[in-house]
Amino acid sequence: MSSNNRALYEQVILEHNKHPRNFREMEAPDGQAEGYNPLCGDQFSIYIKYNGDIIEHVTFNGCGCAISKSSASVMTTLLKGKTRKDAEALFVKFHNMITSSPETPLDERDLGKLAVFGGVREYPVRIKCATLAWHTMLAALDGKKVTVSTE
Repeated sequence: MSSNNRALYEQVILEHNKHPRNFREMEAPDGQAEGYNPLCGDQFSIYIKYNGDIIEHVTFNGCGCAISKSSASVMTTLLKGKTRKDAEALFVKFHNMITSSPETPLDERDLGKLAVFGGVREYPVRIKCATLAWHTMLAALDGKKVTVSTE
């Protein structure tokens, strides 16, 4: 990873951690799930509201490290206006990127904002932090109140 990309990665992580987007509970969500990472204690709730098959609002609440909180924040900004199928495809794209080898080149044009999390690949123990909200979002898409664990 170039020093410019690393600086961008750190800047986005810090900005979304300090000023998370869509960080609040949602009243009467259509889908909700809890996520927990017992290794580091990250714990988030993801709330989804639909308008038909379109995600009208998605919010999160809870606490966690800078990587997990910023990942949840970026995720919520990207999901608004997407269909369930789009959300699932975005999860696959993110998961494939985050679990790939650090030497694998990133298609920044295809990944868009998600590319800033490519640096997490260099710290395998932090991958669960970055993916917690995403796994929790998948559970929330089903409209069932469940708890997701990274273990």
